[in-house]
Amino acid sequence: MGKSQDLYKKAKALIPGGTQLLSKRPEMFLPDLWPAYYEKAKGCEVWDLDGNKYIDMITMGIGACILGYSDDNVNTAVKNIIDKGSMSILNAPEEVELAELLCALHPWAGMVRYTRGGGEAVTVAVRIARAKTKKDKVLFCGYHGWHDWYLSANLSEDRALDGHLLPGLAPRGVPRALRGSSYPFVYNDTKGLKNLVDKFKNEIGVIVLEAIRNVEPEKEFINAIMEVTRELGVVFIVDEITSGWRLNLGGAHLLYKIEPDIAVFAKSISNGFPMGAIIGKEEVMEAAQDTFISSTYWTERIGPTAALATIKKLRENNVSNHLVAVGEKIQEGWKTAAAKNGIPIEVSGIYPLSHFNFQGKKPLVLKTLFTQLMLEKGYLASNSFYASYAHKEDHVKGYLMAADEVFSFISRIMRDGKPENYLKGPVCHSGFKRLT
Repeated sequence: MGKSQDLYKKAKALIPGGTQLLSKRPEMFLPDLWPAYYEKAKGCEVWDLDGNKYIDMITMGIGACILGYSDDNVNTAVKNIIDKGSMSILNAPEEVELAELLCALHPWAGMVRYTRGGGEAVTVAVRIARAKTKKDKVLFCGYHGWHDWYLSANLSEDRALDGHLLPGLAPRGVPRALRGSSYPFVYNDTKGLKNLVDKFKNEIGVIVLEAIRNVEPEKEFINAIMEVTRELGVVFIVDEITSGWRLNLGGAHLLYKIEPDIAVFAKSISNGFPMGAIIGKEEVMEAAQDTFISSTYWTERIGPTAALATIKKLRENNVSNHLVAVGEKIQEGWKTAAAKNGIPIEVSGIYPLSHFNFQGKKPLVLKTLFTQLMLEKGYLASNSFYASYAHKEDHVKGYLMAADEVFSFISRIMRDGKPENYLKGPVCHSGFKRLT
């Protein structure tokens, strides 16, 4: 126990839920032992409040820092803007420059709006879509944030969202009048999508889809969505908040020939500085003028500046190729180490966003133990790995060597059937839970 854990105890008494982001809650990794707070971060290295240095082989700021922490090029651009003034009564010219760039990278799009976060960006997109179609019902697939339109799906069925990244998301505080306004469907389940469309054909205003997360889109599935949206005049939104910029320069929908009306970006678009972008067809985006969408801090200058610097470096260094190559090495390394040590795991995800899950008995215990043992070796690690440009060959090699040693240890202790005996704290959480 150190300063970070002590501070987190204090935080839980002052901040409901302990943190601002569920995915950064220490209970999601290693309860009582996770170094909850950092002093500094650079590249893929993080120092906690006690001065302990770790290599981040997990999600690099929950997917935000695609170039690595505190990237020099992005920081320089931002520092220059801070000195010139990050806020004024006048507008930042960078938001026009960024809009031109985003539309150039996505020729199907003609207009752009901004936020400073992902969840609110998707919510803005849904608002624009509803304003355009004048219809309320939303069909969606994937994880799209914390806002009412999304959580309202759990008003009709309290486990409707469980297959969409985080189980157990409670809709308390969401107006019950929103019940029946949003319905989920499963990725690549063309039949399930068509059943929902047949049921609500004349009421659907919006379909929202994560471009890609764990599996590649099937052509039949994508074609079905595009046919339905065109036939019924439904606005089709592609959520690129997690997938964007990792497989290519721009949105993954370009690779898979997905043709949306709106695409949404956040996270890695600005390498750790707050930024969200909604791009879309002009005739759809114009509907933003028929509804009220406005916020003071959506006009600050740092976000667009960071996004421009980030995209420039992504382009000049062909970063997406690096992310794919690193992620492939990690996935193959997991498979090799697991097979060598007789541990059944399932590996999934596109290479830049890799995951593995322990199979068989007590998977959460084993996940927690893996995190505990890797932390002792100097790695922030779990069963996910988000590649960044800061991850180099030495980081990958050292991590996989450590993972092999941990798998070997887990293999030995599994023979007695009680791996929980080796945990130094509670088992990690698997989804949304209220802290006690």
